[in-house]
Amino acid sequence: MKLEDFGYNEQVEKRRDDHHLKDFDIGRVVAEHKERYTVITEKGEYDAEITGNLRFSARGREDFPAVGDWVALTLYDPDFAVIHAVIPRFSLLSRQAIGQFGEVQVIAANIDYAFLVQAADRDFNLNRLERYLTICYSSKVAPVILLTKTDLIPGTSLDKMMEQIRERIKDVPVYAISNETQEGYETLNGVFQKGKTCCMLGSSGVGKSTLLNNLSGRHLMETGAISQSTGKGRHITSHRELTILENGGILIDNPGMREVGIVDPSEGLETTFDIIYHLSQGCKYKDCTHNREEGCAVLEAVEKGMLDRALLENFHKMQRERSYFETSVFEKRKKEKIFGKILKDYQDRDIKGKGR
Repeated sequence: MKLEDFGYNEQVEKRRDDHHLKDFDIGRVVAEHKERYTVITEKGEYDAEITGNLRFSARGREDFPAVGDWVALTLYDPDFAVIHAVIPRFSLLSRQAIGQFGEVQVIAANIDYAFLVQAADRDFNLNRLERYLTICYSSKVAPVILLTKTDLIPGTSLDKMMEQIRERIKDVPVYAISNETQEGYETLNGVFQKGKTCCMLGSSGVGKSTLLNNLSGRHLMETGAISQSTGKGRHITSHRELTILENGGILIDNPGMREVGIVDPSEGLETTFDIIYHLSQGCKYKDCTHNREEGCAVLEAVEKGMLDRALLENFHKMQRERSYFETSVFEKRKKEKIFGKILKDYQDRDIKGKGR
């Protein structure tokens, strides 16, 4: 296969040239296994590790290779390679790392658009959809909403869900499918474009791996059987995988995400909740928080039924979460700076002691 089949294009080529990486082989990370990587190149597929220099120069986990990354590497054995550098990304989906103070977890890199997947029978949640939207917008990734398992609910229930989405979320495509009957697949297939990369974001058991298997025409991932009593699939995917579909589209399946902590710098929230930012221009005070202030145009819109109160509450919650994360990052960097100074002072004293 050619690199172009995996999404290589002029944009990647230019970034490769700009960073003087022409002398290296180039490949794309298609799977990650606890800091070991599967990389596809024009010469085949390789197991790869990063160099010590890349490891120690990384400022955080986001500087390590991720699924979707283009990397510069040296090929050694017939199936082993060493990664020297990550070619600068044009998009990066990330979230707060679970249980790690001020850390970012990369979801996938160089993504053109993302499917926000929810199971219609049990997983439908507008607040979570808005979280996924914020992640996408802050990463400059185009979102597409996908409802699965539509065969498990009445048509009237599906119509209501679609209406709720369109009332609260504007200008985002919405598709409804059944993995069991494959109803809706024909329309969905038209979304995929040759050489464009998309990923799937959603909770465990919503049918992402089954969808990937059906779209690819091959059984690429183990998928759990559906329990007849609960209607829940057992989620099997243990690492991210990138594959080429029959029509040339490129699809990444991510493990299910129980928590979706945002690391949004601001533009993601502004796009997801653009109606709030638009209404806020009419607030009496420029620093209005839209909580209890007099003359708040946002609260007035809620009272008049022009704005969903649940949307405003979700906005406040995500704002608080973003502020907490920014504080966590600041505190983490402050501690690292103090530790670095202590280490430098120790090294200086050690050098002086040896010079006596």
